[in-house]
Amino acid sequence: MRKKTYAVAALFAAAALTLSACGSGDDSNKPVADVSAEAGSGKAATVLDKPFEKPDLVLTDTTGEKYDLRAQTKGRPTLVYFGYTHCPDVCPLTMNNLAVAKRQLPKAEQDKLRVVFVTTDPDRDTPAALGKWLKGIDSDFIGLTGDFDTIQAGARTLGISIEPTSKDKDGKVVSVHGTQVIAFSPKTDGGYVLYGEDATVDDYTKDLPKIAEGKTP
Repeated sequence: MRKKTYAVAALFAAAALTLSACGSGDDSNKPVADVSAEAGSGKAATVLDKPFEKPDLVLTDTTGEKYDLRAQTKGRPTLVYFGYTHCPDVCPLTMNNLAVAKRQLPKAEQDKLRVVFVTTDPDRDTPAALGKWLKGIDSDFIGLTGDFDTIQAGARTLGISIEPTSKDKDGKVVSVHGTQVIAFSPKTDGGYVLYGEDATVDDYTKDLPKIAEGKTP
């Protein structure tokens, strides 16, 4: 197990540096993520000395219904990630890693776990588009979309920076977003563990049983 402990102030500074510039285009086989890694990183789990408060987000799920993040994940182990469906690398890899690790949990713990994918590209990630994309990864994962400013503000409370989509010099649509996964405890509903994009299937597989119980991984 790999872990470290950070003060929240330092974490915010580090989180702001961990941005992935993801593009979409015909050459999607090429690596397009440009990530500034946290200095001295190499650990999968960052255990926070002061947990984040769960964002007060009310967005739209893949069925078109309103989804209150706080209310509907209260008392459940919850993983939150901000990304978008057109991302060719970091986002699908992260979500697939979580899906594989989740399937290693006992059925009862799988049913309790909530994995929430909040889009950073709401113009293209409609409820239907999110639902189709997530169905290919794990049909129980929750996809949320809505007003970009609302999403950006919610991400900011977790020290995660996201920017509106734009076009690069080649005309490709690019989304710049933080790549952290935040784990929230079922006991306190606080976000007490952070994972960077270097977290592997093995990391999540080892840690999820403890996160499911609200323990420190």
